[in-house]
This record gives sequence, C-alpha cells and structure tokens, in this order.
Amino acid sequence: MTPEITAELVGDLLRDQHPDLADRPVRLGARGWDNQMWRLGDDLAVRLPWATGSAGALLLRKEHRWVPRLAPRLPLPVPVPQRLGEPSERFPYPWLVTTWIPGTPADRAPVSRAADAATSLAGFLSALHRPAPGDAPTSHSRGGPLAEQTDGFTEALTSATERGLVDDPDAVRAVWHDAVTAPPWTGPALWLHADLHPANVLVADGTICGVIDFGDLCVGDPAYDLAAGWLLLPAGALDDFHAAYRPAPDAATARRARGWAAARALGGLLIGDNGVHGRPGGKVTWGPPADAALRRLTATIH
Repeated sequence: MTPEITAELVGDLLRDQHPDLADRPVRLGARGWDNQMWRLGDDLAVRLPWATGSAGALLLRKEHRWVPRLAPRLPLPVPVPQRLGEPSERFPYPWLVTTWIPGTPADRAPVSRAADAATSLAGFLSALHRPAPGDAPTSHSRGGPLAEQTDGFTEALTSATERGLVDDPDAVRAVWHDAVTAPPWTGPALWLHADLHPANVLVADGTICGVIDFGDLCVGDPAYDLAAGWLLLPAGALDDFHAAYRPAPDAATARRARGWAAARALGGLLIGDNGVHGRPGGKVTWGPPADAALRRLTATIH
C-alpha cells in the first residue's frame, strides 16, 4: 500500500538517497493520474507514484531511461529526469527528480492563440516522431492498429451515451468507422508521446509552452499523437497544424488520427463525468475539452 505522500516524506527520501538536494524547499505541485508532483525549489520537482502503485513506478523507470535521450531534440520544454530514487522502507516504489516546467495544463487554461499553438504542437511532434531503436517500449493499446481497439471504443461510446454525454452517437461511430477502414500505418515504428491529452500539455499566454508526463512513451503509428490536434486546438486550427507537421500527414493518417481523437475524447468525457459525480478517478476539468473535441470531430461527418 502506498504511504501518504507529504512534504516531510519527500524530504526524508531526499536526505536518504540524494542529500545534496535535501535542503531545497518542498511543496505540492500537482496530483496527477499516476503520480504526485512535488516542487523542489524553483527548478526541480519530485514525481512519486501514488494512484497506480507498481504500474506507475514502471512508467517512471521508462521515463528515466528514455526522456534524457529524446529531450535535446524537442523544441518545447519537457521535464527531464535528473535523479532516480529507489524503493526503500520509507517508500516502496522508485521515484524521480526532474526539471520543473512552468505553465498551466490545457484542461484548465485552453489554447487561445490557435495559429501559434498549432505551429508549436506540429513542431514538437515533427521532432519527436523519428524512428525508434529496436528496444524502445511498445504498447498494446496505443499507436497500434485501430481495429484492435474497437471493443474498448464501443464500450466507451455506450457508457458515454447512457450517461447523456454524447448527443449524436451515430456520428461518433461514423468517425470511428472511417478511421478503422483507412489504410494502416506501414512505416517504421516512430517515437510517440502517447498521452497528449489537455492535462499533459502546458499553456502560457494562450499558446503551448511545454509537454509533460512521458510515462506512456512508446513507438507506433504517428496518427495516435496527431489526434492531439483535435483534442488541444480550437476549431479551425487543424489545417495550420497539418501544414506545419513534417512530413505532411497523408489522408489515411489524418483519418486514423480522427479515430484516435474520438476514442480519447470519449475517455475524457467519462473521466470528467466521474469528477462531476464524485466517482473514483474523476477529474472534472477533463470533460469540457473532451466535449468540445468530440463536437468538432462529429461536425466533420455532417
């Protein structure tokens, strides 16, 4: 069982394993899906798994291995692991010390400078989406063939419809069908962030200023990440986003991205609704951007 994470615990862990950092002030930064983030002075943070225990710990070890290799080529700031904390009697899982990236998550501060944000997001993904080495991490649910996720999509759509969260389920099904029937990705396995929902993208002055949480980093079809254009950007910005992304996505990739965006938007709607009704795993701020994205997506069908 994960112990209660407090500033005192974080300080004790640092004194035990990284004493040169232990004199820095510690304060809560954020409680995310898998991890808690504690500020460590002005420029560092400590990430500790809390909600998903050992599963979250594996994600941190993955970040520690791969993100420092990828970060130098990325045009947006990302949290770069600096130290790895090992499991101990005080805390049963590994933990990270990373750089701190300022900004407000996009689920709480939506993008308003659409053209600038579209260019920034496209530049980030163009730099990230490069062929990965053979030992890079893979995922059974992210970046693979869309058809393999149809059961999960159908279950999410049914649940969201029953909760009254979807106005036109037939249009959502049409988006998914069009994506599933698009030609599959036949290129190399590319690096993917694989979790570019609004809570993992930071905004300042109306545009994207950073990307966080690389715990789901994996390889696969770039359409999975390109779905972020639907999830993050205001209406009318998709053309700018696709125009700035290199190499330009072909029609099949754009269709698959719409399908992934629909699936991710349904997930955001359900998590947001959980937050409204106090269910476990709920985050009320995830609902509005997911609803806006799904409305943009279904408008392309009519």
